[in-house]
Amino acid sequence: METIQFKTNIKCSGCIATVTPFLNEVAGEDNWEVDVQNPDKVLTVSTEKVNSTDIKKAVQKAGYQAEELVK
Repeated sequence: METIQFKTNIKCSGCIATVTPFLNEVAGEDNWEVDVQNPDKVLTVSTEKVNSTDIKKAVQKAGYQAEELVK
């Protein structure tokens, strides 16, 4: 299982509700979460089958931005 993290502009539960169908489609339900308490609004995705480009595209389709955090 690989974990990828992104800095996003997803700020609140309403934003999470908007992005949920897009992320569930590419990453799978329960395979991601957004830490809105973190100043960088970190999206963490744990999956085996999706790459960072697919996640960024899904977030952008929902109207938000995601920038991969380098480990």
